[in-house]
Amino acid sequence: MTYALPVLIGLVYVLLMCLVREPHRRRLNAVMVAGAGAAYLSGGGLGGWEFAFTALATYVAYRGLDSWAFIGIGWLLHTAWDVVHHLKGNPIVPFSHDSSLGCAICDPVIALWCLGGGRTPRELVGVVRAGRGRRAERAEHVELARGARVEPVEAMGSAEAMGSAENVLPARR
Repeated sequence: MTYALPVLIGLVYVLLMCLVREPHRRRLNAVMVAGAGAAYLSGGGLGGWEFAFTALATYVAYRGLDSWAFIGIGWLLHTAWDVVHHLKGNPIVPFSHDSSLGCAICDPVIALWCLGGGRTPRELVGVVRAGRGRRAERAEHVELARGARVEPVEAMGSAEAMGSAENVLPARR
């Protein structure tokens, strides 16, 4: 449960964020990662390094107002900070020893979604379908490059067939 629950929490976070429309979704996530960057500040477990991390997280979150990549980087930075706190024994929730570990498992789930552009499930399905179409189109171009359309011309061997552009060149789309 220590490992599965944080993944589930990350997935629930992503699904709930998908209810927010763009560009508000990106901006809200930038604010969320800024808040996560300051989460350890009150504990002070790493002294002055807490302030340095909060400053870095604030900068990354600010850049995230216009970039999903920066939001994803912010979540990955917070993941690293979670690991440091877990190993040092200074958890994010003082009365829950493994809370930083759980956060370190949850945050990369959110980061992957952000690095993928923060898309809704519907948008992801569209990207996957478009990707399949592009792969099929690329395969067709590879066949053309290997000479699939040129073979009939070579088999005919006549000078008049060689003069016809549509027998040699792929059709334009």
